[in-house]
Amino acid sequence: MAMATWAIDPSHSEVTFKVKHLVISTVTGNFHKFEGAVEAVGEDFNGASASFSLDVDSVNTNSADRDGHLKSGDFFDAEQFPKITFANGKITNSSGEYSLTGDLTIRDVTKSVTLDVDFGGVAKDPWGNTKAGFEITGKIPRKEFGLNWNAPLETGGVLVGEDVRLVLNIQLAQQG
Repeated sequence: MAMATWAIDPSHSEVTFKVKHLVISTVTGNFHKFEGAVEAVGEDFNGASASFSLDVDSVNTNSADRDGHLKSGDFFDAEQFPKITFANGKITNSSGEYSLTGDLTIRDVTKSVTLDVDFGGVAKDPWGNTKAGFEITGKIPRKEFGLNWNAPLETGGVLVGEDVRLVLNIQLAQQG
């Protein structure tokens, strides 16, 4: 079976994140500009390689002030580090349980991360294009990637939670 290339269909995909705010509620944000590709043999995607990048400047939390702060040197430092990348990714299917392991780079810090994958399957759209669907979830400790800013609260605790939950709903389109 031949190797197939799949590209992210941005009009049917989303990249979101969630982080605790004031320890009592959750702020949700997303990135609007991203791209990625998967190389796979077969349609079960076991052993497939994956890469991904997103534009930090496209962050949106529905608050212009907060988005500006996230783009600043306190967090992502979008001017110096305009991309977040995921490289050397490998999709593994172990008895129907999928995972994705690879090198996540935020700012100038690269760490290996493993994310859970819910593989939705493969289907043809009404125009004859072959598509594959995935929901990728996981949690990353933001301080390990140099996202250290925080503010203590008078009541104890801190303004921004330590862990960031990721939820990526990805639809791939087979190329060629």
